[in-house]
Amino acid sequence: MTYTFTDILWLFFLYSFAGWCIEVCYAAVCRKKFVNRGLVNSPLCPIYGFGSVLFCLFLPELTEKPFFLFLGGLLLASLLEYATGMAMEKIFRRKLWDYSSIRYNLGGYICVRYCLLWGSLALLTMLFLNPLLCGILRLIPGPVTLAVQWTASSLLLIDSSATVIAVLGMKIRAGRLSQLSAEMKRTSRLLENKLTVSVQKRMQKSFPALDKESPALRISSESPKVFAEGCCFYKLVSLFFIGAFLGDITETIFCLLTTGILMSRSSVVYGPFSIVWGLGCALLTLFLYRYRNNSDKYIFMAGTLLGGVYEYVCSVFTELMFGTVFWDYSGFAFNLGGRINLLYCFFWGIAAVIWLKGIYPRLSGLIERLPVRAGRILCNCLMVFMVLNMLISSLALARYTERNTAGSQTSASQAQTPGAVSALNAFLDSRFPDERMERIYPNAKLAE
Repeated sequence: MTYTFTDILWLFFLYSFAGWCIEVCYAAVCRKKFVNRGLVNSPLCPIYGFGSVLFCLFLPELTEKPFFLFLGGLLLASLLEYATGMAMEKIFRRKLWDYSSIRYNLGGYICVRYCLLWGSLALLTMLFLNPLLCGILRLIPGPVTLAVQWTASSLLLIDSSATVIAVLGMKIRAGRLSQLSAEMKRTSRLLENKLTVSVQKRMQKSFPALDKESPALRISSESPKVFAEGCCFYKLVSLFFIGAFLGDITETIFCLLTTGILMSRSSVVYGPFSIVWGLGCALLTLFLYRYRNNSDKYIFMAGTLLGGVYEYVCSVFTELMFGTVFWDYSGFAFNLGGRINLLYCFFWGIAAVIWLKGIYPRLSGLIERLPVRAGRILCNCLMVFMVLNMLISSLALARYTERNTAGSQTSASQAQTPGAVSALNAFLDSRFPDERMERIYPNAKLAE
């Protein structure tokens, strides 16, 4: 089944509402009273909606393979729940949900019981509910659909903004006595209007852990003496660039040794950077940093699963975004749709062990030796460069795909396209012709 943007938006709101109903009923049974669950005020739990979006984007081609559909839903939704739990803990300095009391949990963020439930929901939604719901929803007239979706999206945006203000108010209040100047105090009082206070009270009822005082909420006024200490933002940014560069060099040497051909393995048009490897290093560090002292077997299994899911998602994402397939493992044994194969998943596991046990500690020490100010300036400049690099690369790839599709070959010059679009196309055609794009992306082929 092919999902349109309208289908996905409908399903997001429907499953967000269904998730809210489930959470409210569960809380009512456990706490014997009605509790408006979720971070927003409206009757929505967006994490369920985002889970359904991930299923629609990355799992449609697995509907004929129920086992892999179950496994894919389990892993995607579990990663979403794990990442959301980590983010909430970073914001509030405490867990909003904690599965530590349930057997076979991972950091208290996820547990086997609910992971299996996510996999079952993937089967239920992708095989039965989504086709039924989309068939009904597509009968709604276009203007009505547009009006409802725009209204719902606008209300959710306003609701989310109010929640963000409330969260900032809670964080400010936690460190106010020792941190804020008189001007900041006046600003915070303006923020603490009736809406903000009501949101804060609702969140404290929804998540009782927020009522507990925590010394971790105290904000340190001391300037950092070590650049990118621990697993922080600038450490992950630094690891991304190092991993992107080393990954590109490693793949280039591997291809040269195995095929005898020196070819580009870069993901972008400027510089030897493999975005897949860079993000892989940063994400492996982010998710496995707290487990770096565990056994090699544990890290290998986690790296195999995470690497397989990550590579599969990257393959689907690039095909959806650019209409181009950058790798195809159809010739390998035990492959899944040509996107991943068992051997390379094992390579991800081995890479995770080598990275966390051998490479990361040394790189981390070198990164932390940078002066704080110089390190931040360097990372900020590199981030600006990479954002622009990725933007230009995306435009060049999109234009390359457009030039090579059957419908646009007769109008490659785009003489009839007016204004800035034709000027942009002319720039892309002159700076990134087919010959150059084929040198940068020698293995890329148009998706069917």
